[in-house]
Amino acid sequence: MGVSTADDAAVYRLTDDLAVIQTVDFFPPIVDDPYSFGEIAVANALSDIYAMGGRPLLGLNIVGFPRLLSKDILVSILQGGASKAREAGVLVAGGHTVDDAEPKYGMAVTGIVKPGMQVANSTIRLGDVLVLTKPIGTGIITTAGKNGTVATDILDGAVRTMAQLNHAASDAMVEIGVSACTDVTGFGLVGHLLGMLEASDARATLHLERVPLLNGARELVDQGVAPSGTRRNLGNANRRVLWDQSVDEPSKLLLCDAQTSGGLLISVPEPRLDALLNALRSAGVEIAEVVAEVHSDRAPGDIRLNVVA
Repeated sequence: MGVSTADDAAVYRLTDDLAVIQTVDFFPPIVDDPYSFGEIAVANALSDIYAMGGRPLLGLNIVGFPRLLSKDILVSILQGGASKAREAGVLVAGGHTVDDAEPKYGMAVTGIVKPGMQVANSTIRLGDVLVLTKPIGTGIITTAGKNGTVATDILDGAVRTMAQLNHAASDAMVEIGVSACTDVTGFGLVGHLLGMLEASDARATLHLERVPLLNGARELVDQGVAPSGTRRNLGNANRRVLWDQSVDEPSKLLLCDAQTSGGLLISVPEPRLDALLNALRSAGVEIAEVVAEVHSDRAPGDIRLNVVA
């Protein structure tokens, strides 16, 4: 698969029955605990493979680390990453480390999929509905965490969500057969949905009241907490989104909040929706909310998405 639709990972066919999926992701710490940071970074890197319906097999650590910082911190980061890789059945086969002014960690991941069975982000169909498998708000909550202005239980809840693998959700969607999928990360829910719609030449309506939120996220954004990436996402989205007048500015920021290791956003034909929801529940996926539907209404200009309360 090429780069024209900005899909989540590269897919290269080796034989009629085997293709490799390749992806890479790394970033600076978003939480103070090194072990948790390692877990989150690896869960995030693996998510691109899961979003395409693949099975991750092999990982290579990517590390930037200050020479003068305690190596015990680096050990803890790598232990967290290794733990999450083991949970996913992924072999960590090495990696590369460089001296860097700011710690960074992530992973290059290789997975496999049967050619033609990969799930793209660009194949939404008219009549599909979109299902989200994790609550949003991690960017807002972790920003408050860096500022020391969030309760411990709220931050811990966000950390647990970010560390959750998308493995079970991926297996469920592959079992049922879906139209398209992406994972929700740095561009936020609205940004990633817009990417899917534009790649598929489709339009949709997103329902604010259906979108699951992390505990505490709404209260924090009401207090003015939002990372710069979230505000940039909203600015980029405005020309392509028709916001209902009942959707206030804090709600817009939540929907555009830059996520780390977010859930899968799955586009499924409506007749298969119940089967997908049942499969997700059976797989132990705690959140599976129908947040949007695809329709044929043509909006003026570049508008791809209607957002209603």
